Amino acid sequence: MHSYDYALLLAFLVIVLLPAPWLGRFYYQVMEGNRTWLTPLLGPIERGCYRLAGVNTEQQNWQQYALALLAFNLAGFVLLFSVLLLQGHLPLNPQHLPGLDWSLAFNSAVSFVTNTNWQAYSGEASISYLSQMLGLTVQNFVSAATGLAVLVALCRGIARRSTSSLGNFWVDMTRATLYGLLPLCLLLALLLVWQGVPQTFADYAHALTLQGNEQTLPLGPVASQIAIKQLGTNGGGFFGVNSAHPFENPTAWSNLFEVAAIILIPVALVFTFGHYVKDLRQSRAILACMFSLFLLGAGTALWSEQQPNPALRSAQVEQSAPLEGKESRFGTTGSVLWTVTTTAASNGSVNAMHDSLNPLTGMVAMINMMVGEVIFGGVGAGLYGMLLFVLIAVFLAGLMIGRTPEYLGKKLQAREVQLLVATLLVMPVGVLAFSATAASLPGSAAAVSNPGAHGFSQLLYAYTSGTANNGSALAGFSANTVYHNLMIGLAMLIGRFGYILPILALAGSLAAKNSAPQGLNSFPTHGPLFTGLLLVSILLIGGLTFLPALALGPIAEHLSLGF
Repeated sequence: MHSYDYALLLAFLVIVLLPAPWLGRFYYQVMEGNRTWLTPLLGPIERGCYRLAGVNTEQQNWQQYALALLAFNLAGFVLLFSVLLLQGHLPLNPQHLPGLDWSLAFNSAVSFVTNTNWQAYSGEASISYLSQMLGLTVQNFVSAATGLAVLVALCRGIARRSTSSLGNFWVDMTRATLYGLLPLCLLLALLLVWQGVPQTFADYAHALTLQGNEQTLPLGPVASQIAIKQLGTNGGGFFGVNSAHPFENPTAWSNLFEVAAIILIPVALVFTFGHYVKDLRQSRAILACMFSLFLLGAGTALWSEQQPNPALRSAQVEQSAPLEGKESRFGTTGSVLWTVTTTAASNGSVNAMHDSLNPLTGMVAMINMMVGEVIFGGVGAGLYGMLLFVLIAVFLAGLMIGRTPEYLGKKLQAREVQLLVATLLVMPVGVLAFSATAASLPGSAAAVSNPGAHGFSQLLYAYTSGTANNGSALAGFSANTVYHNLMIGLAMLIGRFGYILPILALAGSLAAKNSAPQGLNSFPTHGPLFTGLLLVSILLIGGLTFLPALALGPIAEHLSLGF
């Protein structure tokens, strides 16, 4: 590694960590309807949205909150599915691109509604400007806002006492979009335009290369979608090669802004939780666990990618870190940092070819997703996933010391434990059951382009990415088939709503409880001991669940290379 590699890592941490406490408090103020510096400007717009939509802004219990959320997401799916299917007959389609096949339209609509942004197509060759803006970009905003709304509902459930109310989904979603996402996206989009990212409705440009060949340069309203795809932890790409494309990610500065934007909001939301429970020590403990896991994965991946490929090693030539499949403008460290960050969050954008990663680096990316993407995770989704592990760790601590487990004064009883167990089944079903089925069927297994362990890793990665609502891929996997479009679409639905519904039920159950003051015998959940227990719980559950599958894929491949 060189000095500029260390400078990149330092700048990344500074951009992510410095604004987090302030931004976390801002999100708390916004979601609770308190006055902020944006209220004079956006307050009238917020109230106008409620009047225009005829929204009832009264408090909702968890069932009403869940029904409103499901109805909104169903409506978004139907709209996006229709736009993608009929885009050949709709305006703002200068390239006259036809509508998508029905199974691909289904898969893509589910993908963007669930904040996954898995793409079995190449954007510049398949998606019109209208579909990009009205369909995909809109869902980038509202799917992220939905995750933030669910997190806020869980925070209220933990913080409130003896009540059935968790807030109002329509209000929470509106505030999350209007105050929480839109201003930051406008700022990042302007920075990206400054760096050279296109933002235009012009037709694709035609040019002659130095060799005299004609070349088509795809354009479009790119910067606006890239901003929300990063800040909303959506992922996906305006172009097929994603953030390795020079129009999506043209400079070292744009690369830094974009990779930091992936976890900027998830880190801030950890402090938002501390404000809800009136104890920022809880935030620091959770953030310490997240960063420990992040640094463990990043260190392993960086070491792995610095190793020369044994298959290319010779006695005469001293080989450096392999650059095959990586973006040469950003180097190995820039590619690895993006890989670890995008899989630690439910982002899925890439600036390098994950199929070319060394096996251990690919394994780190898979583990980041397999644990539920709780290291930072998606906007809202990462922290509510981590809070589930917090409650599981509290339950395990209660078993070890023979006390009824409690968290911040609220006892965890049979109903809460049953809901926690239900969430633990989501990833094994979507990843293990679906991958095993796909691997055993000749037609679906034919989508794998490589034999042996690497081929299994391609398939395992695809279903892990779908269930974890990540959206990245090892590539080399022919996902655009009817079977995989439908099954990965189902995995994405399970991975999204299989968590959201139990979490809202859990929030409702906790909100109804009356909390007891914590005493000397209460287990503290803000110190190093609890942080260590939480860390071990995540690794233990993830390891027991997925280690056999990893042994068949990246571990077997690593051993076969003779490192």
